[in-house]
Amino acid sequence: MDTVAMHISNGIVGPGTSGVFAAIALAALAVCVLRGRRDLDDRLAPMAGLVAAFIFAVQMLNFWVLPGVSGHLLGGALAAMLVGPWIGALCVSIVLIVQALVFADGGVSAIGLNITNMAVIGTFLTYGVLTLLLKVLPRKPGAIAATAFVAAIVSVVGGASGFVLEYALGGEVGDISLGKAAGLMIGVHVLIGIGEGLITAATVLAVAKVRPDLVYALRGRALAPVAQESAA
Repeated sequence: MDTVAMHISNGIVGPGTSGVFAAIALAALAVCVLRGRRDLDDRLAPMAGLVAAFIFAVQMLNFWVLPGVSGHLLGGALAAMLVGPWIGALCVSIVLIVQALVFADGGVSAIGLNITNMAVIGTFLTYGVLTLLLKVLPRKPGAIAATAFVAAIVSVVGGASGFVLEYALGGEVGDISLGKAAGLMIGVHVLIGIGEGLITAATVLAVAKVRPDLVYALRGRALAPVAQESAA
């Protein structure tokens, strides 16, 4: 295998394991559709479209990280913070399906695996982390940026760990061991997570300063004005 990237190609994981995770992904998306209807309103709908378009753009940019290893940004953390876990998971899933069917980026038989890792694990793990952090950190710009940064790293590493689990259960690439796959995936995606954390923090902070009502994670939690921060 020449490269180890987050998008899983056909043949990397066996059909049995792929089928199990396809069922998991389908069930998770069904729940997201049901719960997402409650959140979707006139403000969230256009934001969801923008988030999906942004994720599509950044995921198409694969970049070299180490010899024989490439990676890309995932966008789960950004989606969770701006449109919430339910709509966010749907946004990421739509991007992954379009990429697999139209651009052959990720195997068709591996759609369930990719959705589980990047849309389900990446988005919901992120939302759990940011919900916890927002309970203990002040509603100030610096704290919001730090929350987005940490949540993005956890999201990326969590998604990579999902691949390691799937590879352990049904990996079919004979020339790479589980230990090597785990080391490459986790190590590389820690670096990717740092880059994604910086981008996510900058994007969320920019939106939060201008329109905090458009940041799902801040609903009912307005940022402290800059003037008040300076006075403190």
